[in-house]
Amino acid sequence: MSAPDRMPEIPADRLTEAQRAASDAFRAARKGPVFGPFVPLLRSPELMTNASTMGLHLRYRSVLPLHLSELIILITAREWSQQLEWHIHAPIAVEAGLDPDIVAAIRDGRRPDMMGADEALVHAFSTELHRNRAVSDATYGRVAERFGEQGAIEMAGINGYYTLLAMSMNVARTALPDGAPPPLPPLVG
Repeated sequence: MSAPDRMPEIPADRLTEAQRAASDAFRAARKGPVFGPFVPLLRSPELMTNASTMGLHLRYRSVLPLHLSELIILITAREWSQQLEWHIHAPIAVEAGLDPDIVAAIRDGRRPDMMGADEALVHAFSTELHRNRAVSDATYGRVAERFGEQGAIEMAGINGYYTLLAMSMNVARTALPDGAPPPLPPLVG
């Protein structure tokens, strides 16, 4: 059994005025109620609103194709062992065209065997950034050549944004939906 959620959904009658306004703005922008990582972030309404706006840009207006953005999200979820982030994004990644074998390898903590050139480049950039806290000149140069400086900074932004969400959910112990098994096995070694 997992530890209890530290920051579950706030009942509507307990929302502050600022939280209610942020929740309403979220619903208007995203066409749905506050969910997932935004539940704990609602404790800081302005942070949640700004994070949501950034997320909308990075997910839907980035120069990177969706399957590559989703690859970055999965790499980040695996690096942080963030179950809900993985639960939400693994199906989206496959639907966006990411090979299920790539998804499975990342889930298991392995470098995928068969990746296209763009996927390998995104994987190198993201794993270097997470593990080395920097990106080598060679990797940066290939990313900038392929995706431009905007692509390079948005790649860094997606890694950073989903790290923020993963860290927030890990602190809050954000729960998976009822009945959903943890999709990420523990990393070995």
